[in-house]
Amino acid sequence: MPSRTLANQIAFRYRTVDSATGVTRETAKRLAEQLGVDETQAIHRALHELAVRMLPQYEPDDGPLTAVQMRQIKKRLPQGGKRSVRSSLFDTETA
Repeated sequence: MPSRTLANQIAFRYRTVDSATGVTRETAKRLAEQLGVDETQAIHRALHELAVRMLPQYEPDDGPLTAVQMRQIKKRLPQGGKRSVRSSLFDTETA
């Protein structure tokens, strides 16, 4: 287990009342008990869940394909039959 230093720790202060921006120690204790972990692990799990929901889980790409790239893709499509190349995974048309 890595050694703990003050440089990789922060002060954590519970709120006096539960709100959208924080919780009381009592709430943290109840949550930890419900999860079967200690308070520190409950905080880590909450932060992890928030990170998964809020932060991109993949590296950003180079953006949209250029017109030249689209022409190259279309040129390589099998000829004959009805085929199309979509520039989006999602339909942008509204019903």
